[in-house]
Amino acid sequence: MRKLWLVFSQTATVCLAVLFVVSTLRPDLLSGKPRGDIVTIKESSSAVEVNKSSSFSDAAKQAMPAVVNIFTAMDVKVPRHPLMDDPLFRHFFGDQLDPQTQRSSSLGSGVIVSDNGYILTNSHVVEAADEIEVALADNRRAKARVVGSDPETDLAVLKIDLPKLPAITFGRSEQASVGDVVLAIGNPFGVGQTVTMGIVSALGRSHLGINTFENFIQTDAAINPGNSGGALVDIGGNLIGINTAIYSRTGGSMGIGFAIPGSVAKQVMEQIVQNGSVTRGWIGVGVQDITKELAESLKLPRANGALVSEVLRGSPADKGGVRPGDILIAVNGKPVADSAGMLNLIAALPPGQPAALKVVRTQGEAEFNVTVGRRPKQPRKE
Repeated sequence: MRKLWLVFSQTATVCLAVLFVVSTLRPDLLSGKPRGDIVTIKESSSAVEVNKSSSFSDAAKQAMPAVVNIFTAMDVKVPRHPLMDDPLFRHFFGDQLDPQTQRSSSLGSGVIVSDNGYILTNSHVVEAADEIEVALADNRRAKARVVGSDPETDLAVLKIDLPKLPAITFGRSEQASVGDVVLAIGNPFGVGQTVTMGIVSALGRSHLGINTFENFIQTDAAINPGNSGGALVDIGGNLIGINTAIYSRTGGSMGIGFAIPGSVAKQVMEQIVQNGSVTRGWIGVGVQDITKELAESLKLPRANGALVSEVLRGSPADKGGVRPGDILIAVNGKPVADSAGMLNLIAALPPGQPAALKVVRTQGEAEFNVTVGRRPKQPRKE
């Protein structure tokens, strides 16, 4: 009996000690209430779809298969070592350091514009390339040949021979507006096909010194080295431009990129495919912009038009009566805003056709009829 009493008393003492510790340190366990606050979170159901009105995945999916990566290779001569002119040096080393060639490679992007294998890209991407290889989004590869190029707009047309090619749909670049959302697709830095988003920042950019004929779409969609020749598409996945250049102090994107309008690219491509080159009008004059100071000195009401600074002897303009000092204000009734506008208006005229030039002289306005010539091939700027 005494033994049972000792067991009971020890058990009761231990239980009271445990109860004291729990009531002191964790009273919530005795009250039946949870310790701390309950955190409530919301999780989306896998069955709920993403709001497509805020996504551009459909546009990307439509355009991405038509954008290709372009890999080029060419032989480059290594500069001659200066000591090779020393007879004593040549006596010991012979021709070991004579000029040699090494393989140079570069990359860019392009856009498949027809299901029979024509690809639009930049002229500078494939310039002087000995070998050109195209990699498609579906991992197919093919050798490409240059059908023709137009350095004055920095456009080139390639041709590949593969079945079932995904051609992009051309949009209406002339209907683009500042603020429109656009996607830039290409192969920046060789990392692989990449899509970036931005807006149309400006239209009709010129006087940048990039190409002879400039009418760029400016965008803040990220464009980096390797994007050249890639696609600028609208939110429907339609091509509105060919990415060609950026303004940068570091070599990377700073939010100022330029694309050649799709309408210009289409015209150049059609001429290259049909004729192998681009034919433009020419009248043989050198022009410069009318500045505000020049307009005041010439007593012009507005600083519009292009001042004729030079007329080539025997050119269409010379034969038609245009003289240095004339201010060209209209071509076939279309007003001339500046020298770049005048160049574009003349270039669009078919060679061999007559054109009416309206000019301002000291005596007043005059109009001359000239027969448009063919623009000669221009030397490429270094």
